Amino acid sequence: MRKKNSIILWSIYFDSTQTRKGGRKVSKNLAVSSPKIEHLQRAAKRLGLQPEVNFEAAHPSCPWGKTGFLVLPKTESKTQTIKKVAKELSILLR
Repeated sequence: MRKKNSIILWSIYFDSTQTRKGGRKVSKNLAVSSPKIEHLQRAAKRLGLQPEVNFEAAHPSCPWGKTGFLVLPKTESKTQTIKKVAKELSILLR
């Protein structure tokens, strides 16, 4: 699953219905309600990233829900990438 020089993003990182303890990694004002992996993929593409999508994976904190994840090439820190994707996602879904 892990690839060298890549970043994995789960939709739970951007979900405003989740708490920080529950897996959300962005602030409430950047989070959106129940984002789908397709939304993350569109946001990443708009940022010029080449996302690879795995639709069949489940986040470890909720193994019963197959939400999928994105694999992005690592061009900067994971935190910076998450913030950029969150900003683009909030523009797309608002």
